[in-house]
Formats: sequence, structure tokens, C-alpha cells
Amino acid sequence: MMLSGFQALSFDCYGTLIDWEKGISAVLGPWARSHRSDIDDERLLTIYGEHETRMEAQNPTAPYPDIVARTMMAVGQDLGVPVDRAEAGQLAASVPNWPAFPDSQEALASLAEHYKLFVLSNVDRVSFAGSNQRLGVSFTEIITAEDVGSYKPSARNFEALLACAAQRGVGSDKLLHVAQSAMSPARP
Repeated sequence: MMLSGFQALSFDCYGTLIDWEKGISAVLGPWARSHRSDIDDERLLTIYGEHETRMEAQNPTAPYPDIVARTMMAVGQDLGVPVDRAEAGQLAASVPNWPAFPDSQEALASLAEHYKLFVLSNVDRVSFAGSNQRLGVSFTEIITAEDVGSYKPSARNFEALLACAAQRGVGSDKLLHVAQSAMSPARP
């Protein structure tokens, strides 16, 4: 694919630029172990992802920290492990601290020299602000689930991206969306 035909790149953030798995595991793993659960991080992430997808679909206008907290409560229920509000709140508050992938900052800085950069993310503005500090780049536009009132893979989110790009003079044929994978469960 020749990137020279594009004027702008849009990014899924979590799973593409930010290592959401490492961020979630840093809280869920110790929580599970503190409750004597021997479940490994990979299985925890799978369970988490299934519940988060459901929570987003059932609560499309809920702020992302609420989605995260509700998801952790559901994970605890699945595992038969109690989750108190403080534990759920700890995971919800951790989103801005999730680490960037090692190459994200340098890659974005290089791409910003040639393209307008957009973010289309399933989080809220406050959570993304913390992540954006780790990414170290000024995006042309940031579009969050909070802004749109729905979570990807809803078409509304991508329609919002296209409308935003058009306002910036970028047609849909000149915008390339960059993602870790096709939209699947557990991809904020």
C-alpha cells in the first residue's frame, strides 16, 4: 500500500498505540492473586474483553471509567471473587496510566511530519489526555466515545470520524484508519 496517496491517518488508540493489555493486567492480575485466584493474565483479559464489549453495547453513553468499573465487577462475579467499589475504581482510574507501546511516540512524531493525525477511541477525554501525554504528539483531532455517545464498532463512531476529517479538508478516500486488528471484543 502506498501511503503517499493519503492526507491523514486515524488511529485506534488502545491496542494500537497504547498497550491496554499490560495496563489492565497490571491491576487485574494483582487483584486476582490477592483473592487467591490462580487465573492467568491471558484468561483474565479474555474474560474482561467479553464483558467490556457487552457493557459498551448495553451502556453506549456511559463514561468509559464506568464501563471499566462495571466490567471488573462482572469479571469478579464470573470468578466468584468479590470486587468492592475501591477495587473497581482503581482499574477505572488506571486508564490514563496504561503504557504506550515502545515505538508509538517515535512513529507518531515521524508520521505527524507528513499527515494529519486523528484518534478514534473508545475512551473518554480525561483518560485519553493521560495517554496522549505518553504519546507525545499533538493530534489534529481526537474523537472519543464520550464525544460520539457510542462505542466502536458502532457506525456512528466512524461517521463522526469521517465528518471530522471532512471539516479538516480530508475526504474519505484520503483517510487511512490504522488499527491493531479488525474490531473485536476488548479493544477500547
